[in-house]
Amino acid sequence: MQSESDFIDYVQLRVEAGNGGAGVVHWRREKFVPRGGPDGGDGGDGGSIWMEADPHKWTLLDVRYKRLLRAPSGEPGRGQCQKGASGKDIILRVPLGTIAWDAETGELIGEVLQPGDKVCLARGGRGGRGNHAFRSPTLRAPDFAEPGEPGQKRLIRLELKLLADVGLIGPPNAGKSTLLSVITRARPKIAPYPFTTLVPQLGVVQDERGRSFVIADLPGLIEGAAQGKGLGHRFLRHVERGAILLFTLPLDHPHPSALFYALQKELHTYHPALAEKPYLIAFTKCDLVPPPQRSSYLIPQEAAPQFFISSITREGLPELLSHLRSMVEAHRGTRKVSQPFYS
Repeated sequence: MQSESDFIDYVQLRVEAGNGGAGVVHWRREKFVPRGGPDGGDGGDGGSIWMEADPHKWTLLDVRYKRLLRAPSGEPGRGQCQKGASGKDIILRVPLGTIAWDAETGELIGEVLQPGDKVCLARGGRGGRGNHAFRSPTLRAPDFAEPGEPGQKRLIRLELKLLADVGLIGPPNAGKSTLLSVITRARPKIAPYPFTTLVPQLGVVQDERGRSFVIADLPGLIEGAAQGKGLGHRFLRHVERGAILLFTLPLDHPHPSALFYALQKELHTYHPALAEKPYLIAFTKCDLVPPPQRSSYLIPQEAAPQFFISSITREGLPELLSHLRSMVEAHRGTRKVSQPFYS
């Protein structure tokens, strides 16, 4: 189980690419060739810094303590037209779903969504040209060379937004973690008090035919989360990439329908596009309410499918998972990856 201290989804660090090596002024000097021409080589390119998606990474914890990444500079050129060695690139491996921003300008640098995706965070400087590169019919003995270009330097902000097919939406203590533990092999922390889930948890739902989808249990959403209350933006950031939302409304809540509208309002306040995602409604803890009384909890004039489920008795779970699987497969047929919202 991922502990709160291990799950890091936001870091800031400085990256400094290597400078390009200087070109060199050099002359060919050999026995019997007293007046050889220019043979100064070019400088090597500076090393760049790249961000690469690693499917085995789950958190930005490895990056948290890297306050500065500095790539080596290129070496100067040498005689006999030898180019200086280039600086070695630095590869920063991050989880899928990581987005890089320039922390000073707010510019989006890029994101990595698939294994092996790479984004250049800071590009190394180009090596300068040696005097051999400047020779021409009219300039046979150039006595100058270029300095290397400086490497790019940036203050970078990395944000992790989880890649999941389904995101669980609900208030604290709505039974989301229990549901995840029952339908997947995930083992989130479960206890009868609010905010048990302090970090997102991912689980894989798989049927007998091997078909699977990823579901995310996220910290409980409370009123005012869009303004940062409770776990606020730390939760909502991870909802952005979910293809489908599953609202979990506990039947021990006095007004589940009012709770549903409050949750929708928080999503819309954070970003209107969140409220437009396809969704289902699951009334959890239905074992607390006799079947004849359950229909009174249905939300009138609500077109989304509504299910009554119990993670304790497993009631309603097969029907819910079957419907979720159909929605996920339909979504995958139209879009490969659910894109984030940039602000």
